[in-house]
Amino acid sequence: MALPLLPGNSFNRNLGKEKFHKSQHWGFCNNVRMLVSDEKPGIGGDPLPGQKIKPKNTVFPKGDGADAPSWAAFDKQVLSFDAYLEDEVPDKRQEKYRIRYFKIYFYLEDDTIQVNEPEVINSGLLQGTSIKRHRITLPPPDEDQFYNVFHFNINADVVFYGRTFRIYDCDKFTKNFLKKIGIKLNPPLPRPVDPYMKMRRETLEFVDPFRPYQSFDTLKRFLQFDGKVLRFFCLWDDSHSLFGDRRELVLHYFLSDHTIEIRELLSLNSGREATSSFLRRSKLPKYGPPGIFQPGQITDRAVLNVYGGLSEWRADGYLLDKYQLGKVEQEFYTDRDLKIGATINVWGRTVLLCDCDEFTKTYYRTKYGVDDFTAISCKPPPLPKIERKYPPYTGFGSEEDSFRSCVGLKPTPHRRNFKKLMELDSYGNISNTLRYFAKLVTEKCADFDRMFVIAFYLGDDTVSVFEPIERNSGNAGGMFLKRSRVKKPGQEVFKSEFSEYIKAEELYIGTTVNVNGYLFHLLNADEYTLKYMENNTDKYPYSNFELVIQKLKEEKSKSREIKQIFSAADHNHTKVLPFNTFRFEDKEQQIDYGIFFSVLNWRMNPTPEIQSPPYLKEKCEDIWTGMPSPIPVKFVRYFDFLEDVYGLQDN
Repeated sequence: MALPLLPGNSFNRNLGKEKFHKSQHWGFCNNVRMLVSDEKPGIGGDPLPGQKIKPKNTVFPKGDGADAPSWAAFDKQVLSFDAYLEDEVPDKRQEKYRIRYFKIYFYLEDDTIQVNEPEVINSGLLQGTSIKRHRITLPPPDEDQFYNVFHFNINADVVFYGRTFRIYDCDKFTKNFLKKIGIKLNPPLPRPVDPYMKMRRETLEFVDPFRPYQSFDTLKRFLQFDGKVLRFFCLWDDSHSLFGDRRELVLHYFLSDHTIEIRELLSLNSGREATSSFLRRSKLPKYGPPGIFQPGQITDRAVLNVYGGLSEWRADGYLLDKYQLGKVEQEFYTDRDLKIGATINVWGRTVLLCDCDEFTKTYYRTKYGVDDFTAISCKPPPLPKIERKYPPYTGFGSEEDSFRSCVGLKPTPHRRNFKKLMELDSYGNISNTLRYFAKLVTEKCADFDRMFVIAFYLGDDTVSVFEPIERNSGNAGGMFLKRSRVKKPGQEVFKSEFSEYIKAEELYIGTTVNVNGYLFHLLNADEYTLKYMENNTDKYPYSNFELVIQKLKEEKSKSREIKQIFSAADHNHTKVLPFNTFRFEDKEQQIDYGIFFSVLNWRMNPTPEIQSPPYLKEKCEDIWTGMPSPIPVKFVRYFDFLEDVYGLQDN
C-alpha cells in the first residue's frame, strides 16, 4: 500500500515527477457532458497497478491509408445507416406498437454518433434529432467503452441508452467503406411496415371517393415558383398564306400555374399596329381549338343538385358527381413539352421555338439534364440582291452631279465629306497641305528646266499646280492648274462607275505623277510635308526610317568595306559627301540597293569626279521665294550615317 505524499514519506521513484493531479472521467464535448477517458488512471495520469491504458490512436490498422490524423483524413466523411425501432403503445386500443424509422450517422473523424428521425405528416410524435452528436458508450457490462465503426453492420442491433435500433440497410458510400476495412456485410432487410399507418392509409383510401371535395395545394407551388418565368424566342412562319409574313414572338411560361403568354416583337416601321399581347396568359391546350362548349361544361367536378334552399349569398348544401361523368378531358402544354426546335400548336398556328434565355437553360439543365441548346435562326433568308444599274456619265457637269440626277426625281446636290473637311482643314500652323517641288518631264529643250510647285489639299483631295515666276526665262509662270481633283490616266470617260482620282499616298519624293497628261517628277517637299510623311509611315512606307535602316543592317558584313569606300571618296576628310553620290535609281525611279552596294566597290567601280550642279538649281538654294528647294539635300554626313546604321567609331 502506497504511503501518503507527505514530507519525509517520498521515495526515489517520485524524483523528477511534476504531475500530481487527480484524473477525472467526465468532461464536455459539443455542450454535452460525456466520458472523456476510457479508464480512470491514477495520480498524475499514471496507470494504476494492473491497469492497461488503451492506445489513443484510431481503431483502424496502422499503415493503411494516409498518415494524417483522423480529424483530417476523415473530415466530412459520414457513414449513414437506415434503422427502425419498435416503440410500444400501451395506452391505445388501436395499436400495440408502432414502427419508427431513423437515420444513424457515424462520423469517422471522432467516432461520434447522431440519430435523426424523418418527419411523418400527422404522426402525432415529436420528430427530428433524436440523439445529438456525441460519443455513445456500449451497453452494460461494457459501459466503459465507446461505439466504433466495427460495431455497425446490416441486419444488426445497436443499443443507444436502452433503446434497441435495428439496422436494415445503408447507403452506397457506407457499404464501400465497410468492405474496405474488412467488415463482411450482411444482406439488407426489407423495410418493415407500420401496422397503424397502414390501417390509416387503407381507411383514407376507402373514405376518399365519398367525400364531396378534392384538395389541390396550389399555394405551395405559387410560393416556390412565383416570379420564375421561362422565356423562349419563337417564330410563326405565315409567309405561305396570302399577304402572310414571318412573325417573331416571345413565349413566357409561368412556372407557378403552368400558364403561357405570347408577345410579338415588332420591328421599326413594320406597318403593323402594336398590340398588348399575341396570346393572353392562360393554359394552352395541345389540340386546339377543341371546339365550342357551354358555360360551366368544362369544370373539375359537376354539380348534380343543390339542396336546403337558396339564400341571398349561398346555398345550404350541394351534391357533386363523384364519378366525374361528362368531364371534358383536355391536355395542356407543360414545361416538359417546351424545348428548342419543338413546334407547338397555338390555337391553330404553328409556332417554332428557336432560342431561350440563360435562366431557361439553367432550369432545363438542372431539372431534365438537357445540355444541347443550339439556337435556330429566326431571321428570314436574305433576299436576292438586285444590282442597280445607272446610265453612263453624260459629260455635263461633274460625275457626282450627273449621278444625283439619276437617283431621284428631284435632283439633290452631292454631299461632300464634311467630317473629313473639318478634320483636315487648315487652321493655325497646321496647313494640312502637302507641297512638292517638281520638274516637268518633257523632251522639249525649252521646257526641260521648268520647275513647278504641286500642292495637295488633304481636306478634299484636290491638287493645284503653280509655276514660280522667273525673270528672263521665257515662261509667264503663275497658276498652271487651279485647285481641282485630278483623275488617274487611262480611264474611260463615259461610264457608269466613278472615276479614280490621285490620292495623297501616291505622292512621294522620287515618283512621277501624271496631271492631266503632263508628267511631273517630284524632287523635294517642304518641311511640313516631310514631317507628315514621317508621322504616317503606314501610308508612306518610303519615309519609314526604321525600314530603311533594317535593310541596310542586312548588309552588315560589308560595313568595313563600305567605310573604306566612303573614306576614299572623301579626300579632304570632311565626313560629308555630295548628295548626287547616293542617287542610284532603277526604271521605276526607286533606289536600287543592289546597284548601290555594287557602286560602293571602289576597286571595280571607281568613284567619278563630282560635278557642280547647274546654275539654275544653285540659285534657288540661297533665295527663298516661298517655294521649296528643287534640290532635296546638298551634302550627306556619311560618317554619322554609318555610325547610326553599323555603330562604327572614328579611328
